[in-house]
Amino acid sequence: MLIPATVLTGFLGAGKTTLLKRVLSEDHGHKIAIIENEFGEENIDNDILVSDTKEHIVQMSNGCVCCTIREDLRTTLQELAEKKRKGELDFDRVVIETTGLADPGPVAQTFFMDDEIAESFLLDSVLTLVDAKHAAQTLNDRQEARRQVGFADQIFISKSELISADELDALQHRLKHMNPRAPQHIVHFGEIGLDKVFDLRGFNLNTTLEIDPDFLNEGHDHHHHDGEHCDHPSHAHDHHGDHDHAHGHGHGHHHHHDDDVKSFVFKADRALDPAKLEDFLGAIVNIYGPRMLRYKGVLHMKGTERKVIFQGVHQLMGSDLGQPWDKNEKRMSKMVFIGIDLPRDIFMQGLQQCVS
Repeated sequence: MLIPATVLTGFLGAGKTTLLKRVLSEDHGHKIAIIENEFGEENIDNDILVSDTKEHIVQMSNGCVCCTIREDLRTTLQELAEKKRKGELDFDRVVIETTGLADPGPVAQTFFMDDEIAESFLLDSVLTLVDAKHAAQTLNDRQEARRQVGFADQIFISKSELISADELDALQHRLKHMNPRAPQHIVHFGEIGLDKVFDLRGFNLNTTLEIDPDFLNEGHDHHHHDGEHCDHPSHAHDHHGDHDHAHGHGHGHHHHHDDDVKSFVFKADRALDPAKLEDFLGAIVNIYGPRMLRYKGVLHMKGTERKVIFQGVHQLMGSDLGQPWDKNEKRMSKMVFIGIDLPRDIFMQGLQQCVS
């Protein structure tokens, strides 16, 4: 059995430590190994860990294990897997906490690139905690924070009680444009139900492509006609008429369409040509891979009665055959791309040319 791993990332002060403390001390019946970046801004150690120990793997009273990364993540994961095999440690899953503004990309890639790791672990999902109070500022100032949002399978918004309903609404819209495939949950005081944290299967090649239907209908559809290139994002994104444009982008919290992390969706009714698509995606990933955070599609392909599912992280891409199309189901392809300053037109035109 592979050990599921969850990557926990998020803004400083968003409540990652609170969440980890709960996992390490609460009587929840899960046996979890937490891997913590030792140079964390706020260490958990003093509170719950036995601090005089020289070991970097410590057993908790509730059956969990806490472990600080001494060398690199690979070594730590291998050591944990080996101790589990030998029966020295008992745990069912792993949570990896990345420091405040780390890019989850390389962490996620470890699970795909490294054969030894892939033999023991399965990457379940990337969770991103967003501190609502400081979100606007952090997202404006720090690309790493925007990357974390783009990478997430699930977004938790904490401290929402400290901002107004309008601000919260604006923040949620902004996050959705960066990442329409991650459900958002508003949490209080870092109180996240563990059922919302584990077994989310964000990296599974499953046939669901969860994109909020509102996102699809928000005036994005006119991009699917060739030749109509509306480069001004305002009508798609500004939900309150054009009031922001009257007086520049100065205030009004809807200027989020300047974010460099963006997403777009490609849809096609006609079947895709497998060879053309493979060539195009291969070329795109070659050029833009480092800026492509997450992408996924459920595709209607020529030559198969089954759905084709593909997804990727940066340059790594995998695909698989899913269930057969249902008799009554409308066959169509739907893909979402999330990345940094990706040239939407190039992607859209290239994909359009893969339609058979």
